[in-house]
Amino acid sequence: MENQPIVLQLHPVLSIASVEDRFLKKFRFLKAWESLMHLDLFLTTYAQSVTALLCSGYNPITADKLRCLHSFRCIVTTSADLNHIDLVECHRRGIAIANAGDSFSENAADYAIGLFFDVFRQISAGDRYVRQGLWPIKGEHPLGSRVSIFFSIPIS
Repeated sequence: MENQPIVLQLHPVLSIASVEDRFLKKFRFLKAWESLMHLDLFLTTYAQSVTALLCSGYNPITADKLRCLHSFRCIVTTSADLNHIDLVECHRRGIAIANAGDSFSENAADYAIGLFFDVFRQISAGDRYVRQGLWPIKGEHPLGSRVSIFFSIPIS
């Protein structure tokens, strides 16, 4: 177990938490958020032999954080974008980066369509209106715009 590669997590990565036990035979997880130490002290004390960092797009990976990780070679992020990672510092130090790419694209598209219907038809606004008991007091809630007008194709 001592020879396992150490994977650092600065913050919980929710998308991996439910399957983390599958990786415990091959990796040792170092969870910074479980420590009472300030992050810089934690990194300089415990993270000297970290080979990889597992993160999500919610927390920035800055050059200052990277400088505390001397044997560090890889960042794996569960997000599609890399805006939260200091790419210049990673390139300078030869740190490889892997991300989720377009693995969530279909889900994001489905969610966007759902939000589109919600906003234009005022579904959640109407739900809140009814749950707050406003219907008997203020009358019907407006239904919003018909979505079908956005997709109408004139037939000639």
